[in-house]
Amino acid sequence: MEKYTLQEYANLLQNLRMMKEFYSNGEEEKNVGYLTYDSREVTEGTLFICKGAAFKAEYLDAAIEKGAIAYVSEVKYETKEDVPYFLVDDIRKAMPPLAEKFNNAPWKKLTITGIGGTKGKSTSAYYMKAIVDDYMEATGGKESAVLSSIDIYDGVIKKESHITTPESVELQEHLRHAVESGITFAEMEVSSQALKYNRVDNMQFDVGIFLNISEDHISPIEHPDFEDYFSSKLKIFGKSRYGVVNMDADFADRILKESKVCEKVLTFSTKNPEADVYGYEIQKDGHETVFMVKTELFDEEFRLTMPGLFNVENALAVIAASILLEIPKEYMHSGLLRARSSGRMELYGSADKNLIAVVDYAHNKLSFEKLFSSIKDEYPDYNIVSIFGCPGKKAFIRRRDLGTVAGQYAKKVYLTAEDPGYEPVEQISKEIAQYVEAQNCPYAMIEDRGEAIKAAMDEAEGKTIFLITGKGNETRQKYGCEYLDCKSDTQYVKEYLAEYDKKHQ
Repeated sequence: MEKYTLQEYANLLQNLRMMKEFYSNGEEEKNVGYLTYDSREVTEGTLFICKGAAFKAEYLDAAIEKGAIAYVSEVKYETKEDVPYFLVDDIRKAMPPLAEKFNNAPWKKLTITGIGGTKGKSTSAYYMKAIVDDYMEATGGKESAVLSSIDIYDGVIKKESHITTPESVELQEHLRHAVESGITFAEMEVSSQALKYNRVDNMQFDVGIFLNISEDHISPIEHPDFEDYFSSKLKIFGKSRYGVVNMDADFADRILKESKVCEKVLTFSTKNPEADVYGYEIQKDGHETVFMVKTELFDEEFRLTMPGLFNVENALAVIAASILLEIPKEYMHSGLLRARSSGRMELYGSADKNLIAVVDYAHNKLSFEKLFSSIKDEYPDYNIVSIFGCPGKKAFIRRRDLGTVAGQYAKKVYLTAEDPGYEPVEQISKEIAQYVEAQNCPYAMIEDRGEAIKAAMDEAEGKTIFLITGKGNETRQKYGCEYLDCKSDTQYVKEYLAEYDKKHQ
């Protein structure tokens, strides 16, 4: 990997008119060996970025002690050692060009699909990955990289994820890993926060998908209102060569108008036959979802083995993206048939089929409405029992929306912990409970997720389907600023269903 000097980074920031002052201390020809904003990760030769509302001067001192040779900041710090510094107007805007340069612009060597929207980003990312990976296997290419809210794979790192879109420093590093590993395709979720706070600046998506829009992430630390959230989401088109738009989405006219900045746009729909990718005759065939897809290139049947009728929309989106990337349709068929998204619509049942558990990541109004209505249609003779919570100190509107939707559909609701952070779980649950109660639906508040799931199964009467949402296959729970290890919802479900089967042999 090519290294650059402090002077070359200074020239970059000066050319972009981002820099207020560069102090070199005569060390402008030193090469930068690493780039980070985490003082714990600093190694010899690091260019250290001072960012965040909670940043403290002692973090910089610690970074210098560990080998940082310069720092980037909006303000000058009095440091124990005299080191070079870059003073910039906006640290968030400065990070992406620095990250791109340090990692040698890896995005230029990858075919990247960026996926935005309120619901379905993770599933669509894994649908697209399945299609691309089948294509790669057939043509001698490498498994594609993926950056999602579920996990990350970049050819070097494979780990559980705790953020939808990483900061630009990590993002460009993941893309560089992919390039260095011989990977040529990548799929990634693109959050409204990433678009608002410049995480995906200094790169372009080959295809930008806009799935849908619904009110979410409205809070003092996210988006102040829906307009800010929506306008942030729409920025994906300005960073994409090609666009894909859902004609059935709310505010579709505005989305289509914004997408015109792309070289080419394909639309998809299950309602409008004029869409470029039109899905119709959607039906269940056993556990599979069968549907027809009509495009300019073909008109034929596709199948999904992942449950949820609403997933047809996600399938149409990635079919459109695959057409734009000129991936042969045979890999669209095979990829979608086998596609799975960990922690999304995972079904488990008891031996006597009286109990069915659905583990899903649904965590906002749109995903709840789609999930509950689809389950009611697919399992009309089952009672629905809901187990969920809401995160602490953010997306406050979810408490009303999820409580209301669950209360409308469920026979009973169990409120539990879901990354409460610094907020008491009981306080979050009480706030949700008032909306559940308004729908005349009984509820229970049990903080421990495992105990909540067990109680729901023990207390179920008759044929029951449990919708266990919000955490998927995550194995950590956020309390305060720490992520504490825990069993995943899937592990709990398998354990308790095995106990049920043993009792009812």
